[in-house]
Amino acid sequence: MEKLKEQEIEQRIGSLTDWEYYDDAIHTSFEFDNFKDCINAMQRIAFECEAMNHHPEWTNVYNVLDIKLTTHDVGGVTELDLKLAEIIDNLIEVEE
Repeated sequence: MEKLKEQEIEQRIGSLTDWEYYDDAIHTSFEFDNFKDCINAMQRIAFECEAMNHHPEWTNVYNVLDIKLTTHDVGGVTELDLKLAEIIDNLIEVEE
């Protein structure tokens, strides 16, 4: 798996919802109505992550979920990160 170039990452995340590229990772944040909705979304994302064997760095404070995706083995963003970001966008869109 290859680390993608910054220009390609910037172009590709343009089609995603509110993702940003910095510090060799792509980042986003979601705000939910309440803690329970946030945890439910995290659980749905977790099942997809397990299926892909690719896991986010994320934090949750009450109703806010911050997500960071990077592939540590290559020290940056790969196709796998972009695919997971797309899946997350689709899951959260359904949730909202």
